[in-house]
Amino acid sequence: MRRSRRGEVDPFIVMDVVEAARQLEAAGRRIIHMEVGQPGTAAPAGARAALAAALEQPLGYTTSLGLPALRAGIAALYHRWYGVDLNPDRVVVTSGSSGAFLLTFAALFDAGDRVGLGEPGYPSYRQILRAMSLEPVGIPADLENRLQPVPADLAGHDLQGLIVASPGNPSGTMLDRAALGALIGHCDQRGISFVSDEIYHGLHYGSRAVSALEISDDCYVINSFSKYFSMTGWRLGWMVVPEDHIRTVERLAQNLFICPPHASQVAALAALDCVEELEANRATYAENRRLMLEGLPAAGFTRIAPPDGAFYIYADISELTDNSLAFAEEILHEAGVAVTPGLDFDPRRGAHWLRFSYAGATADIVEGLARLKAHMAGRGARG
Repeated sequence: MRRSRRGEVDPFIVMDVVEAARQLEAAGRRIIHMEVGQPGTAAPAGARAALAAALEQPLGYTTSLGLPALRAGIAALYHRWYGVDLNPDRVVVTSGSSGAFLLTFAALFDAGDRVGLGEPGYPSYRQILRAMSLEPVGIPADLENRLQPVPADLAGHDLQGLIVASPGNPSGTMLDRAALGALIGHCDQRGISFVSDEIYHGLHYGSRAVSALEISDDCYVINSFSKYFSMTGWRLGWMVVPEDHIRTVERLAQNLFICPPHASQVAALAALDCVEELEANRATYAENRRLMLEGLPAAGFTRIAPPDGAFYIYADISELTDNSLAFAEEILHEAGVAVTPGLDFDPRRGAHWLRFSYAGATADIVEGLARLKAHMAGRGARG
């Protein structure tokens, strides 16, 4: 049977690492997971209790844009976090942030359009664009800009769209208001659609992240319940769109997804109020971050930029190897620690980088760092 060229996307390497780790665990190995952005905490207790109560009633289709109460709750979150008064009608609840990206790209771009994305960056941007017959345009970001794009990086690129993530994945670095505003202003002047990936908002360790909605309403903003709210497996995200795009996105959502999962929406509505538990989770990540910033250099990973947010550290390993894929495999099989090769995030420079996640339990972080230190010491002794 024939195959579409749209299906010719690269693998999501981190998920291949997850599978390799699973196979080792099935064979009896204990693996420390530093590869995937999977919070080690469960969904908030209030969210689980709300769903348990809702199971006594039928759970079926909701409106395509999501439960009105949840959309209003998300709008209220923008006021609480950023001081932004947001019309709940602009909030679209989606089947994970992945569903939001599909709706965004379908609403904004035509086949063949060129969409810029910073490198290093979330790999699925590139692959979803390709699967939709769009052209991803990698924008290499410089270390002096903390691996975030700046308007000068866009010079010479004919773009119809730009995706920016702050905090970034894999770097964890953030754009301040001036830097984010400069990118938004650059795109506005040139008719480039601006998409702000704010999935790691709420996870910061100094100043909070700035939302694009604090600067402009003429953009798409994407977020998720997966990270700050510890609800990865519930597959629920949201997006905020300009008012004159609501009906376009609604028609797409009706046909592509019918609606987001009802059960997850019930839990998410309750999760919005679980502030004390969620902030306790963030305190755990802050401690994990502290341990990583001490432990990774002690293990030999000295070239790192301290992250502002999210729960990742991106390390330059060019002094150790020129093959991050093979190095990650070595660390997994010999040290029992799963990490992600930089090739997932940057096809041009990623062979010299690794990403470490500190989203797991603190005890696992401590053990993982000890294993990494022992492995690197043995590696040095061998050669």
